[in-house]
Amino acid sequence: MKALNRILEQARQDPRRIVLCEGEDERVLHAAVKAAENGIARVVLVGERTGINRKAELLGLDLAAIDIIDLMDSPLRESLAEALYALREKRGMTREQAQISVCEPLCFANLLVREGYADGSVAGAVNTTADVVRSAIQLLGLAPGSKLVSSFFLMMLCKPFHNLKGGMIFSDCGLVIAPDDEKLSQIALTAADSAETLLGEEARVAMLSFSTSGSAQHDSVEKVVRAARRVKAERPDLAIDEDVQLDAAIVADIAERKLPNSKVQGSANVLIFPDLQSGNIGYKLAERIGGAEAIGPLLQGLAKPANDLSRGCSADDIYHVIAVTTVQAQAAESRDTTVADDA
Repeated sequence: MKALNRILEQARQDPRRIVLCEGEDERVLHAAVKAAENGIARVVLVGERTGINRKAELLGLDLAAIDIIDLMDSPLRESLAEALYALREKRGMTREQAQISVCEPLCFANLLVREGYADGSVAGAVNTTADVVRSAIQLLGLAPGSKLVSSFFLMMLCKPFHNLKGGMIFSDCGLVIAPDDEKLSQIALTAADSAETLLGEEARVAMLSFSTSGSAQHDSVEKVVRAARRVKAERPDLAIDEDVQLDAAIVADIAERKLPNSKVQGSANVLIFPDLQSGNIGYKLAERIGGAEAIGPLLQGLAKPANDLSRGCSADDIYHVIAVTTVQAQAAESRDTTVADDA
């Protein structure tokens, strides 16, 4: 089964309540209706009910299967404002400011997730990445054991001309600009978890560099090696190669020649880029020249799922991110249950 089809099927088996806060955007409405009709999520639209319904009518879309929460008349508004005030009081927020902020759709949506009325949120078709990420970090916080929120792209290589087949995780391509070795190790650890959640297979991590196993000496190479060793210390069971060039990470014959003791053996499904510059260039090369389908940027390291969209996204892009968010919500519930059982 193709990796993307597997994600859609997994979402369909146990759909979760996913909230969208840009309901007057044509692309969001088309994706919301498709997600509800195909059963990959129980969709909630947050916004102004009249405007959402008017837009849907113009587009010929039936919103009968979608829950619309109007910010102005929602019975949850006061309790969510109190929750926001309690969360942000020590940061200087007043009750009056909380009551104003909760009327912002992005804030309201993430508070729904925080307070358990929804399982995940998707935004960014209209809102900027900076606003989406800031709201998610402030309102949802970090997952247990996580020290950093980072991003990844789910890259789908499913076309006939692709030598590699299936899904891959590219990280970080959209958020952390210049990670040090500690942050780079956190990116690798959470990306490995993302791979296991979304690809349904054990993570095989390549810490990318212009060096393979010490073939070049430079501070940037040493950073990658230190990060990889941090990962090994925390997850000794994880298949990971230290400084490795891209060809040795994904081509078995080259890995055998360049890195005979490789744990990944040229079959990496998680590529960790040394900085945002290389990551952003790398995923766009794979997408625009290599013909890969790029889903994201997706967020990792949060307590509950909240995902970003490119403002140039299509309705299909949003639909796929809704499915990913559902699968992430399934994994978050499983993780939280395990933590509770161990407590």
